[in-house]
Amino acid sequence: MSTNQPTHDNPLLDFSDLPRFGDIRPEHVTPALDVLLANATAAVERAAEPITPASWSDVVEPVERVTEPLSRAWGVVGHLNAVADTPELRAAYGENLPRVTEFWSSVGQNLALFEKYKTLAASSDFGSLTGERKKILHNALRDFRLSGAELPEDQKPHFAELQERQAGLSKSFSDHVLDATNAYAYLVDDKAQLAGLPEDVIEGAEEAAERDGKSGWKFTLHFPSYFPVMQYAENRAMRETMYRAYVTRASELGGTYGGGKAEWDNTANIAEQLKLRAEEAHMLGYHNFAEVSLAPKMAESPAQVMAFLEDLATRARPHADQDWKELREFAANELGLTELQPWDMTFAAERLRQKRYSFSENEVKQYFPEDTVFKGLFKVTETLFGVKIRRDEAAVWHPDVRFFRVENQDGGLVAQFYLDLYAREGKRGGAWMDDARARHKHAQGGVQTPVAYLTCNFSAPVGGKPACFTHDEVITLFHEFGHGLHHMLTQVDELAVSGINGVEWDAVELPSQFMENFCWEWDVLSDMSSHVETAKPLPRDLFDKMLAAKNFQSGLGTLRQIVFSMFDMKLHTDFDATGPLNANDLAREINERFHVVPQAAFSRWPNTFSHIFAGGYAAGYYSYKWAEVLSADAYAAFEEAAQAASGSVLDAATGTRYRKEILEVGGSRPAMESFKAFRGREPNIDALLRHNGMTPATTH
Repeated sequence: MSTNQPTHDNPLLDFSDLPRFGDIRPEHVTPALDVLLANATAAVERAAEPITPASWSDVVEPVERVTEPLSRAWGVVGHLNAVADTPELRAAYGENLPRVTEFWSSVGQNLALFEKYKTLAASSDFGSLTGERKKILHNALRDFRLSGAELPEDQKPHFAELQERQAGLSKSFSDHVLDATNAYAYLVDDKAQLAGLPEDVIEGAEEAAERDGKSGWKFTLHFPSYFPVMQYAENRAMRETMYRAYVTRASELGGTYGGGKAEWDNTANIAEQLKLRAEEAHMLGYHNFAEVSLAPKMAESPAQVMAFLEDLATRARPHADQDWKELREFAANELGLTELQPWDMTFAAERLRQKRYSFSENEVKQYFPEDTVFKGLFKVTETLFGVKIRRDEAAVWHPDVRFFRVENQDGGLVAQFYLDLYAREGKRGGAWMDDARARHKHAQGGVQTPVAYLTCNFSAPVGGKPACFTHDEVITLFHEFGHGLHHMLTQVDELAVSGINGVEWDAVELPSQFMENFCWEWDVLSDMSSHVETAKPLPRDLFDKMLAAKNFQSGLGTLRQIVFSMFDMKLHTDFDATGPLNANDLAREINERFHVVPQAAFSRWPNTFSHIFAGGYAAGYYSYKWAEVLSADAYAAFEEAAQAASGSVLDAATGTRYRKEILEVGGSRPAMESFKAFRGREPNIDALLRHNGMTPATTH
C-alpha cells in the first residue's frame, strides 16, 4: 500500500466526511496507522530539513495537514475503545498505542523542527501573523520544551520511553477499572429484598437478569444500577455488599469483596505512573510533575492551587460540620442507625432530604423523560446562542446512538454531534465530551465544520417506557453539552486553537459548569418537564422544594471535591512513590485532614480515579473547582441582566456576548482575556459561594 495514496477501502483512511462506523473493524486499525504514521513522519522530516524555509507555509501548515488525519483516525479508534470495547478492538488499540505515542514523542523532541518554530517566532514575519497564529506558535514552543526538545540527544530516547510506558499504563488502568466493574453482579431471588427501590430500577434489574438467562434481579457496579441501591435500598446488607465491591474495584481487595482478579489491581500501576511522572519532571528541570502539569494552565504554581483549595475548604468546613451533625442525628433518631456507616450515607441523606423537603429524587425523575429534556436543552441553546438543532443521519457504533446538526438561522451548517446516552457493558463509565473533528479552514479555502461526541451513562428505557433522568443526570447532560458548545460554536479557523484546542485545562470546565446553572431556573425547568404518565409539567411547589434543597449537604460535597483535588496535587508535588506509603495511605491522610466524614479502612478509591491516572487530569483535578469560580461569575451576568430587565435569565443579548467572547474564540487567546472581555473584570469567588449556599443570601 503506497504511503502517498491512502485508499478508501480502509474506512479509517476515508476523511471525505464523517467516520464510517458501520464499516470499521479492528483489523483496519494497524494498516491505517501504517499509512498515516508514514505520511506524518515524512512530512515532519521534510519540515525539519535545513533547506526548508522557517515559514508558516513551509513548516507549520504541512505538519498540521498530515497530523490532523492521524489524530482523527486515532481519535475514532480511541473513542470506539471507550464506548464499544471488545477483546479484538482492545488488542488493536493496545498494539498501536506505543506507535502513536512514539510518533508524537519524536515530533516533540525534534530539535531541528523546534529550531524552525523558534526562528519563525523571532523573524520579521512574526509581526504580520494573526493573533491566532501567534498563539499557536507560543503554545508550540512551550510544548516542544515540555516534550523534551531541549534535552541532550542521549537523554531523548529514555524520555520517549517514559512517554510510551505512561501511555500503556494509562490504558491498562482504564481497562482494569472497566473489567472489574463488568465482572461483578449481585443477584436477588426474593423481591422482598428490593424494598425501597424505584420500580424502574427493579424492572431494569429484572431485564438484566433475563439477558443473562437468569431469573430474579441482577444489579451491577455500573452507576445507573449501583447508585439507586445506595440511595433507596432498605436492605442494609445489600447496600454494604455492593458498597464494599464498588470501593475496592481494581485493588488487592477486589477479589475479597467484588470477585475481581489479581491482575486488575491498579496499586502497582499507580506507583509506577507516579515514579515515571516524577522522573519526567526532573529530566525537564522541574521540581515535580505538578509544575509540569501547570505549565500550560491558568494557575501559576502548585502552591497557588493548594492555597485556593485550602481557602475553599476553610469556608466550607462549618457548613460540612453542620451537614454531618444533622445527618448522624437523623440517622440515629429516625432510622435507628446509631453508627452511620459509609454504605448508609447516601440512603440516610435521601431519607433526610425527603423528610426535610417532602420530595424524593425518584419523584422528580418522573418529570424528566428523555425527549422533553432534550427539547428544553435545545431551546435554551437556541434562545441564547441563535442556532437551531435538528436530527441528522450518520453511521453510528450502537443502535442507541443518535446524531444531530447545529445550524445558523439561515440553515447553514455550524456543527454536528453524536449522542450516546445509556450505560452498557463494554462502555467506560462516566460522562464526557470529545471531538470527532475540529473546525479549520482547508488549504482550498473551505471550512471543515466541527463534530463532537457526547457520551453519558444513564439508565436505558425499561418496560416499554421512555428513559427518565434524575435531576442530577439532567445537570450532567447540560454540563457535557456545555463542553460540546465550546467545541462546536467556535469561529476560529486555525485547527490548533479552534474550539477546545489550546484552551487552558483549568478553564476548559467554564462552559460546561456554566450550563449547569440553567437546570435551577423555573422558566427553564417548567418548559422542559413533562410527567412520564400524566404529561403534566413540574409543579411549582415541587420546584420550590428542589430549590430549597439545592445546597443540601453542599458543605460535604465541597469537601469531597477538595479531598480529590488536594490528593491529586499532593500526589504530584511532594509524595514519594518509592517510599513506605502508597497512594491509598495518602488518600486517607488527606481525607482525615480536610473532610469531616471518616473514610472506610477498606476503601481503595484511588484505584479507580481514572481522571488522574487515565484521563489527562493529573495534577489538574482542581480545575473543576477553579473553573467553577469562573462559571458561577459568568452566569451571574445572566442573573444581573434578568434582574435589570425583570425578565428571564435566557437573555439573548447576554448570550450573544457570551458566545462571541467565550465560545467562539476557543483557545485563540488566554482564557483570562476571554473572561474579562465578557465580564469586564477579573473573576471573583462571591458568585460561587452564593450559588453553593456558603454566604448569607444577601451577599452579592
